[in-house]
Amino acid sequence: MTDEARFPAEAAKGTDEARFPAEAAKGTDEARFPADAAARADLGTPRSNGSSGQVFGEDVRAKAKEIIARYPQSRSALLPLLHLVQSVEGHVSQAGIQFCAEQLDLGIAEVSAVVTFYTMYKRRPCGEHLVSVCTNTLCAALGGDDIYAALKEELGVGHEETAGEAGSPGSVTLEHAECLAACDLAPVLQVNYEFFDRQTPDSAVELVRALRRGERPNPTRGAPLTNFRTAELQLAGFFEGRDADVAGPSAAEETLRGAQLAAERGWTAPAMPDDAPLPPVPEKK
Repeated sequence: MTDEARFPAEAAKGTDEARFPAEAAKGTDEARFPADAAARADLGTPRSNGSSGQVFGEDVRAKAKEIIARYPQSRSALLPLLHLVQSVEGHVSQAGIQFCAEQLDLGIAEVSAVVTFYTMYKRRPCGEHLVSVCTNTLCAALGGDDIYAALKEELGVGHEETAGEAGSPGSVTLEHAECLAACDLAPVLQVNYEFFDRQTPDSAVELVRALRRGERPNPTRGAPLTNFRTAELQLAGFFEGRDADVAGPSAAEETLRGAQLAAERGWTAPAMPDDAPLPPVPEKK
């Protein structure tokens, strides 16, 4: 007996397309969710022999070996190795994932899991500069959302989109970021991970315009501004040619105010008594 005969009520409803016309009108998953489909296609691309070798030359492979040698277990080198990949391509491509997998003897899925977990690894090519606007609680309350909106309008792009051709001089990738650990200086943004503190919509727009003109304004503190790929190389542990001078103080006045007050007023935390009871240590099972 056929299914149609056994389940006449279901058969009368016809095909899925007939039963769910609204869903059918949306087309395939690939049509409905093109960004997800592209990401799946990228992650699912089979290995092709030699593809990573065409992108990453001997100098990059030498740096990769140097990175791996820093760690007792090679797989621990994956994070800086991914930064090395980004310093070459401006993002982590499928060839970059394959390169890391080959260097560390890991599976493609293992590397892909790390790449897609951390927001610092970009799946689309970045501009010459990456501008990250903090829109977490305190920065948002003090104007971070307004700063992001102003830059979005100025650049004509949204989150993780690039104004200009990615990688070309003056191109800027915009993103909103979670807490940048500078709440005492809110609202803040970063350019290639260097801090620009106490920003306003107007100051942020002028900063981005300067970047677009090819200028490199000094960060509020930290190292002089470079570009995204150079910053990625530094995050991989290579600092060749980096200027030793900093553009501003290594710590802001607001950050140190508590320690200054304690020193001025003689505040000290009480020392732990020598005979203080220690909590019991559970036995290992």
